[in-house]
Amino acid sequence: MQREKWASRLGLILAMAGNAVGLGNFLRFPTQAAQNGGGVFMIPYMISMLLIAIPLMWVEWGIGRYGGIKGHGTTPAIFPLLWKHPLSKYVGVLGLFVPFVVVCYYMYIESWTLGYAIMSVTGMLPAPSSHMVGSEAYLKPFQDMLNAYTGMGKGDIYQPSAMAYGIFVLTVFLNILILIKGISGGIEKLAKLAMPSLFAMALILMIRVLTLETPQGSAIDGLNFLWSPDWTQLSNPRVWLAAAGQVFFTLSLGFGAIITYASYLKKNDDIVISGLSASALNELAEVILGGSIAIPAAAAFFGILAAQNIAASGAFNLAFVSLPAIFANIPFGQLFGFLWFTLLFFAGLTSSVAITQPIIAFLEDEFKLSRTVAVISTMSVLFAVAQVPIFLGSALDEMDFWAGTFFVVIFALVEILIFFWAFGSRKAWKEINRGAIVKVPRFFFPVMKFITPVFLSVILLWWIFDVLPDYLKNGNWTVWIAREVLVGIAFFLGLLVYISQKKNRRRR
Repeated sequence: MQREKWASRLGLILAMAGNAVGLGNFLRFPTQAAQNGGGVFMIPYMISMLLIAIPLMWVEWGIGRYGGIKGHGTTPAIFPLLWKHPLSKYVGVLGLFVPFVVVCYYMYIESWTLGYAIMSVTGMLPAPSSHMVGSEAYLKPFQDMLNAYTGMGKGDIYQPSAMAYGIFVLTVFLNILILIKGISGGIEKLAKLAMPSLFAMALILMIRVLTLETPQGSAIDGLNFLWSPDWTQLSNPRVWLAAAGQVFFTLSLGFGAIITYASYLKKNDDIVISGLSASALNELAEVILGGSIAIPAAAAFFGILAAQNIAASGAFNLAFVSLPAIFANIPFGQLFGFLWFTLLFFAGLTSSVAITQPIIAFLEDEFKLSRTVAVISTMSVLFAVAQVPIFLGSALDEMDFWAGTFFVVIFALVEILIFFWAFGSRKAWKEINRGAIVKVPRFFFPVMKFITPVFLSVILLWWIFDVLPDYLKNGNWTVWIAREVLVGIAFFLGLLVYISQKKNRRRR
């Protein structure tokens, strides 16, 4: 059975950008910048982009294309081609574990944006009196709405509304429809529709937000707050680690999706310019558009101090509490609210299909299942596991910490060590540059071989010694159940890899 290929370079670049452009671009980035020195945050951000993100991006594209040529699109099968060691295929399980666990809760959050888009356009969101703008009481109905919709904040067992659960089922169904149609017929077509629409909506919202002005302040005040450098923070190691973490996550590195997407390339397809183009689209969405909507809008309506508090309260409150509250009291607010949540939904949808694809590709490549059977099997298990973060208190945060934060860094470090050290730095460099219209500057060779692994090791060690001990001390029975579920998923995926290896040996 011949593996699928991308129909066009444009479709590939937009799909890769869609994988990277997600909820974090419009929510996590402005929050991180606001909390870590404002404009000075961009200095470690750009250095980390140069020394971590761009090198890792090329490494993942190179690994993926190399594996795809040999008929494999996931790391349990690709790592043994690069590193001739019996453990390599089991180390590669991380390339299935991370994206699968992340998509189990990511798709649920994605469904909130679709639900809120519907509620925005139908007038179902609160409409408090305008004289309350700027006060905590003004935000309370929107906080209550979020709590009622998700069922969170009410003990150890959450009780989401019927609408929230129904929209989640609809979101899963939409993901299935796209994934069943395949790489060029589903994911590529989605990217060609969703990405231009996303950028158009973001541009409209940015223009509207930047013209906001109230007695409490203006959006320009918010931009000044967000980008005014606090130079004293430049020597703070936590700011550097936060910046490194942000650039790492903004390109969806360590999630396995880039490797799988790149496996559908032809042998001599360029990955140097294509990778940079996809990364540039992501940075445009994050720095220019993402940095010009949420925080400036909050500053205009609630003042700088309140905007700081909103940024500190987290992305959920920023997206689902403060922004709806703002749109409730501007002309055509329902329309702008609809655009905001539709923008987030498109960002989430293009990312969720990307991080679901590694499991589907594994079932197709290693078990020779049909596309339809692979998609239905994956989504059935995903739907079952998703009940844990939907109904179990603290489970979402627990799954995000391990799969979406901790093991992502480990997996990225493993990728670059296997590709540049086990496989060989000269062969890896040649693989990245094969078919390139413009070769990677030689500067990046020592960066990829030495600096990026050291940088990732520092981040990992910081997590292990500074964050992990305190994190493990906290937790109730729901946290322990979530951890048991994670162990069960890892064991199940490891078993699948073992069975696939047995089947492939018998075939040969």
